[in-house]
Amino acid sequence: MTFTTPDGTYGITMKPNRLMRWFMHRQTSAIRRGKQGKMMGFAVLALITTGRKSGKTYETPMGYWEEPAGTWVICASAAGAAKHPAWYRNLAAAPDSAHIVIAGEEIAVSAEELHGTERDAAWKRIIDEAPRFAGYTEKTDRELPVIRLTRRSN
Repeated sequence: MTFTTPDGTYGITMKPNRLMRWFMHRQTSAIRRGKQGKMMGFAVLALITTGRKSGKTYETPMGYWEEPAGTWVICASAAGAAKHPAWYRNLAAAPDSAHIVIAGEEIAVSAEELHGTERDAAWKRIIDEAPRFAGYTEKTDRELPVIRLTRRSN
């Protein structure tokens, strides 16, 4: 299934700043070294995408939930922003070219946005394990996309 969730019409504003860029770089570096396993109470990975317009490589630390089938689920919450985060758009443009880093191991993945009952089940697990995500839905009118990452064979 394709990436089809529309942006919202309202939500918080997240403007990039030096401190946030420094923090995200620090977290990503720690994940690459295998030193960062948790952030804000849940497991964290580094998502590596290619900019759909710039062609640059971007690394973004984020929470994830491991599924029994050996896949991973992430959520494009942007803390309740009106628009999806840039990494969501990058994944939508090239869902079969992303990588993740977990505990120092880089893994090639394919991305698929979940819809319907699959999304509902994954969303329930996310808010059960990380209740702050439920609060993000109160800040925006968009549905927060839930993405499944599946290991690609090299």
